[in-house]
Amino acid sequence: MEAEQRNGKIRPACSDDWQTVRDITRETIQAVYPHYYPAGAVTFFLHHHNDEAIRKDIAENCVYLYISANGQAVGTVTVRENDIGRLFVLPAYQGCGCGGALIAFAERLIAAQYPEAVLDASFAAKALYLRHGWQETGYHIIACENGDYLCHDTMKKRLRPAEAQEQGGQKHDT
Repeated sequence: MEAEQRNGKIRPACSDDWQTVRDITRETIQAVYPHYYPAGAVTFFLHHHNDEAIRKDIAENCVYLYISANGQAVGTVTVRENDIGRLFVLPAYQGCGCGGALIAFAERLIAAQYPEAVLDASFAAKALYLRHGWQETGYHIIACENGDYLCHDTMKKRLRPAEAQEQGGQKHDT
């Protein structure tokens, strides 16, 4: 499944793409997250999005890449059931619509089977999700190394009217 976007396209990641997904993820975390989180939380994010997790998600056909008009992979998103995760866009391409395109793509995939989507939002991405109609449903704190803490929100978005809810399942009760 390949989706055309305004200035690029979104396609499923294949096993050969794992390093590209890793590089997008790591570069984004290392460049952006230190502005929002202490060092222990940044390290937590890097460990959480490790090579094994990326390879596993790709093998399970859950990972997608945003390919820019010039053919470069500049963003990634993971969609597992009704959960959106690992949405990262290279810093040089942030603010250009790539993140919004990945969110819209993930929402369409989820809406085909579920009435509602859920995600865990970092502080760095929260404003983007709010602009796209997501609502906060929870706040979480994770203790990290060096006595640091990682704080993040859980969010949800209704993708189909309430009456359609009977036809689709739901991963998270929110």
